Amino acid sequence: MGTYAIKAEKFVLPGALMGPGYLTVADAAFGAYSDEAPAGAEVLDLSGKWVAPGFVDTHIHGFYNHATTDCDAEGINISSAELARRGTTSWLPTTFTESPEHIRAACAAIAQADEERGPEFAGAHIQGIYLEGPFFTQKHVGAQNPEYLIDPSVELFEGWQEAAGGRIRKSALAPEHDGSVEYVSALAAEGVVTCIGHSDATYDQALAAVSAGSTCFVHTYNGMRGLHHREPGIVGCAMTTPQTYAELICDGHHVMPAAINALVRAKGWDHVVLITDALGCAGMPEGEYMSGGLPVVMRDGACYLRDEGNLAGSVATMAEVVKNVYDWGIVTAEQAIRMGTEVPARSAGIDAVCGSIKPGRAADFVALEPDLTLAATYLAGELVK
Repeated sequence: MGTYAIKAEKFVLPGALMGPGYLTVADAAFGAYSDEAPAGAEVLDLSGKWVAPGFVDTHIHGFYNHATTDCDAEGINISSAELARRGTTSWLPTTFTESPEHIRAACAAIAQADEERGPEFAGAHIQGIYLEGPFFTQKHVGAQNPEYLIDPSVELFEGWQEAAGGRIRKSALAPEHDGSVEYVSALAAEGVVTCIGHSDATYDQALAAVSAGSTCFVHTYNGMRGLHHREPGIVGCAMTTPQTYAELICDGHHVMPAAINALVRAKGWDHVVLITDALGCAGMPEGEYMSGGLPVVMRDGACYLRDEGNLAGSVATMAEVVKNVYDWGIVTAEQAIRMGTEVPARSAGIDAVCGSIKPGRAADFVALEPDLTLAATYLAGELVK
């Protein structure tokens, strides 16, 4: 559309919720907000709607029958295109616990997908890579492959980072492993976020990792030692370290609303990161699929390990989980939106490029109904069809 002004009821801007008003878009980038329409500007009329930054998913394994474990650059870009149609404009493709060689290949494929995009590509931006594993424990392995569980290794990480072209932004581990503190501190020195999860660590072990530089918790409540009044565990550590961030899967299956409310009250909404943890089969019909080398069954809005029956991951979108926490009365509409945009971006250290509407930044945004139903997605100011 070139240069135009968005007219909307509300705009979720970094400093405040504003509107009704107008937001300029010029040369595919955001301009200034004003109460009045800029003179002579073409108007994109989104009257009655809320305009917010495009959603940012910092923990997601794939989409539309393509997964990071496929090590397929074309598949990653198909996932990106389909995610954008559903409101997600930035994501961190997330790996699984696999062999070191397979993880390296997955990192290389994600980097290839990113490098092969032209200016005409209409899909969610790859803002980095998240290594979920393989430094986990058997007790809370969840839907990760137990065959490849190992101790943290900075040497392995450096090899993966090389294959990724420096794109790895997050790496998860169980802090009871030997070498965890050294791993955390080494990655912190490189500006890479380390996350605590798939772990039976005690409160003290988790706190030692936080003290060494860990700043995030992997899908809080799921795959970790829970809160107990004599051993607060990892959940207790997440609740009592105000400078850290806690990922949370709010699909209505992984964590119940009352537990979500407890975490939000303990940490504050601005340190709770909405994620999907979506598997590659998300966006597809119900049925049987493979995920991380394991057979899974998608049914009733969730995905389960076929042979064990426990939850394997979600099939939700960011637009859905954002709407859920609002519909459940846990946070306001504005807070829900920020929990799916600026909070995840800040938690992953990618807030300089996504998560907020700021002048000069790529005009990636969503239009939402007042009840937060997704109405449309725009990338670089153009409608995603």
